[in-house]
Amino acid sequence: MIMTTGTLVAVTDGEKLRLFRNKGHEPRIDLVELLEPAFHAANTGSGGRHRSSAANPDDTRLREDDFAAAVAEYLNREALTEAFEHVVVVADPRTLGELRKHVEPSLKAKLAGELGKDLVKHSVKAIENTLAAA
Repeated sequence: MIMTTGTLVAVTDGEKLRLFRNKGHEPRIDLVELLEPAFHAANTGSGGRHRSSAANPDDTRLREDDFAAAVAEYLNREALTEAFEHVVVVADPRTLGELRKHVEPSLKAKLAGELGKDLVKHSVKAIENTLAAA
């Protein structure tokens, strides 16, 4: 994957969000980790699942969906404030699917790429290598 300088890279799963800024010049990827943003997952996910324990006994899945929705809400808000020109989202496939349900047009216009891999616990170097190979 080729990324322009300044591209925001959001690496997430259902529990954690790591943000990076690409400081490398094309075609080199050189990610610098940013401070973890402050937000809480009070969203209710996609609304596709009911909150009763009989309908969905997996509370972990609900929390992960809520977190993915909160990440999307954060990125949507940042896209509106012109905090970044381009963004690449890296998430495990299930989280990426949940995120897509909440992407607004302002964020979609700035989306430079998506990668369906769980890299949130990997080193910066490993994330750079995976993005370069994508």
